[in-house]
Amino acid sequence: QVQLVESGGGLVQAGGSLRLSCEASGRGFDTFAAGWFRQAPGKDREFVSACSASGRSKHYRDSVKGRFLVSKDNAKNTVDLQMNNLKPEDTAVYYCVARAGIGISPRDWEYDYWGQGTQVTVAS
Repeated sequence: QVQLVESGGGLVQAGGSLRLSCEASGRGFDTFAAGWFRQAPGKDREFVSACSASGRSKHYRDSVKGRFLVSKDNAKNTVDLQMNNLKPEDTAVYYCVARAGIGISPRDWEYDYWGQGTQVTVAS
């Protein structure tokens, strides 16, 4: 069993930066792909970014490429999301996710573990 706890959300002006961090408890995090989804009010949940189990392979949704950077540290059991040049459309609740197996997936139903979510609000 893996538990995920996010931190680092908040309010920021457009163009600013935030860093989200997710710490995993339990065993075997180094065998889990992990990353982030988000959900804005009135919208479907969407894939943001994820790392393979080793952290070497990374995927991003098109709208955040070049602005967000995901990183996985298996020694610390963490997966972080550095968000730069934030835009109002990035406003959402961000969820840390993990799935058994090494592969990244953009599909939310393929993730076994979810954090409680952290609010990110970008003011224009």
